[in-house]
Amino acid sequence: MAAYRSLFLIAAADLMAVLLAFGTTYRVMAGRNPTTNDLMELGPVTAVAILTILVFSSFLVETSNRRQDLGVKGIAAKVILSSILSLVIGALCYPTIFFTFAGGVLLFSLIVAGVFRFIYYAGFHSFLRQAGLGHRILILGAGAEASSFGKLVDKTGGSFVLAGYLRCGNEPDRVPAERILTSTEGLQVVALAEKCDKIVVSLSERRGMLPLREIMACKVRGVDVVDAPTFYEQVTGKLLLERITPSWFIFSDGFRVSPRRRVTKRLLDVASSVLGLVLTVPLLPFVALAIKMDSPGPAFFRQKRVGQGEKLFTLYKFRTMRADAESSTGAVWAKENDPRVTRLGRVLRKCRIDELPQLYNVLRGEMSMVGPRPERQEFVEKLKEIIPYYSERHVVKPGVTGWAQVRYPYGASAGDTVEKLRYDLYYVKNLSMVLDLAIMIETMGVVVLGRGSR
Repeated sequence: MAAYRSLFLIAAADLMAVLLAFGTTYRVMAGRNPTTNDLMELGPVTAVAILTILVFSSFLVETSNRRQDLGVKGIAAKVILSSILSLVIGALCYPTIFFTFAGGVLLFSLIVAGVFRFIYYAGFHSFLRQAGLGHRILILGAGAEASSFGKLVDKTGGSFVLAGYLRCGNEPDRVPAERILTSTEGLQVVALAEKCDKIVVSLSERRGMLPLREIMACKVRGVDVVDAPTFYEQVTGKLLLERITPSWFIFSDGFRVSPRRRVTKRLLDVASSVLGLVLTVPLLPFVALAIKMDSPGPAFFRQKRVGQGEKLFTLYKFRTMRADAESSTGAVWAKENDPRVTRLGRVLRKCRIDELPQLYNVLRGEMSMVGPRPERQEFVEKLKEIIPYYSERHVVKPGVTGWAQVRYPYGASAGDTVEKLRYDLYYVKNLSMVLDLAIMIETMGVVVLGRGSR
């Protein structure tokens, strides 16, 4: 019942946001508040249908889903996607009314409703964190692994709250004694008494140790039960490579790129690359001329990179290094304050202008706007030998930007590559339009602040 009450309250809040947006927009555009006669122009059936479309689209993209916290940028991405979906459905169902009613009030109301929704959802999630009302977590286990996950919960800023640990098996305690929950009645009673939202199974050895019946009883009563790698993924936005096995890949949710998803992603790539090229074409000749004047060599840089399915393609960038940068060293990673980078090159990298020619790669279908960054073949062959599951990042097209690029500063070592792989595989596992939009939004912030350049 609590879940249904929550859904009802969210739907009511969405409806209030839509009605408030409509009233505000009508007041601004028409200079007066809407009357009953104004609304009757729509007709009662049409009015209810349009309201349903606007509210339903929010549920369709799971704007209120708290299981996966993408933060403010993730909420913004979901609100934007919900608004686009409302626009498409409304325009298809009621094209004339949607664009002409009261001089386009419905269309502009959609934008205002998106702003109100964002404020509501962002404020709601912030309130939960500040009030200590985040997801209550019960960790099954009290050993070394459980201790590390308890510390992880404490670092989430209130998004998750540790209810405590419950011993399971014979592993020695490695957690504070005062946070160990004791009960003679078992897991189910403890979980319900502590009002836990989630149970994290964090045991170094699970065979023959798990109280399966009690775990099942908790699950059917609405308590989410996850293993350590899944919880790590939900909290950090990356994968726990050390605990991942081939069977986990096979049986876990995600890692399924459906034909519909591929088509949708390709349409977004084409639209965004065409728009990007149209907007930046006047700038490109001046950038090329500045590069030629700054240092000898070609304006554009071409290099073979590994793409989807480990197929090679030619990547295009503006040249930011000396033309003879690798004549004596061979293929080496770029590094922070790299002496091979030209004066102008540092500026271009800081602003990400050097990557504009990759829009051509996107248009050709060799790259996507969002995906793992493409690496050189020399590096890929070495990394595949020392890093498990490295090849799995190539099941999708490489991207101009990506989850690892906005979440992790630029790295130039095998250790950094492992950390970035955690993010890349998270992206492959959770590939969606919402995540792509969240990454694009965050990329704008990265570009403005100049983070992660080298």
